[in-house]
Amino acid sequence: MNATDLSRVIEAVGKDRGIKREIIISALEQAVLSAAQKKYGINAVLEAHYNTESGEIDLFQFKKVVESEPEMLEESEEIDIGDARKLDPDAVIGDELGIKVDAPEFGRIDAQTAKQVIFQKVRDAEREIIFNEYVHRKGEIITGIARRIERGNLVIDLGKTDALLPRSEIIPGETFKPGDRVQAYLSDVVMTTRGPQLYLTRTSPKYLMKLFEVEVPEIREQIVEIKLCAREPGARSKIAVTSKDRDVDPVGACVGMKGIRVQNVIQELKGEKIDIIPWSDNHVIFVRSALAPAEISSVRLDERNRTMEIMVEDDQLSLAIGRKGQNVRLAAQLTGWRLDIISKTKLQKRTSESVFNLQHIEGVNETMAQGIFQAGFLNVRQVAEATIENLQKVPGYDDAENAQRLKDRAAAVVEKVGDMLSSGVVPEDGKGSFTAAPAPIKDAKALAEDRLREMMRQAGGGAELVEDTGETETKPGDSEQK
Repeated sequence: MNATDLSRVIEAVGKDRGIKREIIISALEQAVLSAAQKKYGINAVLEAHYNTESGEIDLFQFKKVVESEPEMLEESEEIDIGDARKLDPDAVIGDELGIKVDAPEFGRIDAQTAKQVIFQKVRDAEREIIFNEYVHRKGEIITGIARRIERGNLVIDLGKTDALLPRSEIIPGETFKPGDRVQAYLSDVVMTTRGPQLYLTRTSPKYLMKLFEVEVPEIREQIVEIKLCAREPGARSKIAVTSKDRDVDPVGACVGMKGIRVQNVIQELKGEKIDIIPWSDNHVIFVRSALAPAEISSVRLDERNRTMEIMVEDDQLSLAIGRKGQNVRLAAQLTGWRLDIISKTKLQKRTSESVFNLQHIEGVNETMAQGIFQAGFLNVRQVAEATIENLQKVPGYDDAENAQRLKDRAAAVVEKVGDMLSSGVVPEDGKGSFTAAPAPIKDAKALAEDRLREMMRQAGGGAELVEDTGETETKPGDSEQK
């Protein structure tokens, strides 16, 4: 290959593959070195450099200048001082002298080796380009074409590369056929030995938030902000929004004229219901909004344990809980509080039974028992086992001595009757109340372990790609709601 041909190849490969010229030149230099090393020996110190003026790759062999008898000279590594001074008059013993040598003629095996070296360099460069392009797009919505199923994961063609949409990240009930357009959230970009691996999701709350960012200009302009999001993919979601401009209604901005904006998001999520609520830094107000459309009668806070006991009218109980506990469960995830929903009838029953129970303490009348109950104590045993600091929160017992006397009298009752008054309440039948706790936040390690377990579970089977019908089916049971 002459200089003109070599320059043409460099330009053509760089243009077709989008790879920098320097990377291609480095690959060619490496290929020449691999062939030259076989000709001059593994101990020879060689360097190859692309000559931009001549358009050729120059090969240099570095030898140490020594003074030695010809028969003792290691020709591949050493050069006699006399020969060295013919090339460089200033050479002295101990110098490293670079001598230009002829590049080897490429035989069939050498040409194959050089070809592999070049291809590997080009492949690595392409992988690096793809990784750098998509790592900066992490957290964006990506659109591609469904191609096939691999180990239960849907492979999405993005043009330059493929991405994986795991079965667990597909909305329950969704089905995709080869050639379908698929939109998803780019959750992670990882460099592996096989190149960059892109992971997509359609079930993450971040995908829902990003969809609203696309549909709502006020969110893109940072006038409206989505503070929190809780989601049960394919069923129902709740988002809490706030506005930095008092003249802009955050809920109205997300809903849009005649609901067009939120309907576009719902359509993309295959009919998933979305509740948009105003965010508030007042926990009680926020929880009331999160449990809408149910009407809340009263809320009792336990800030230390981040628990709220919420009383509703009997006819509002099922509405507050929602189908299979969905409404209160999403509200708990959204607010980060443990929510205990109880009907008015059951709360009144619990109150009367607790007040009756607490009156067994010597010197405690009905009014005092009401105060103890309001402080969070449901029975005599709880009073007996409470700390003095907690008992001082009871009205009339803020003095440590009075609190200690109350504790001692309760302990005396427990010692006398045992567990007979430990509850004082009829055993719970599960009716008239419901409890929901916020979902635990998983760290990166836990998410990686979940992904590994899912891949191992899918390794034995998974969805099938039926070529003759062109359908890829993912059944609702394949992806469990979290």
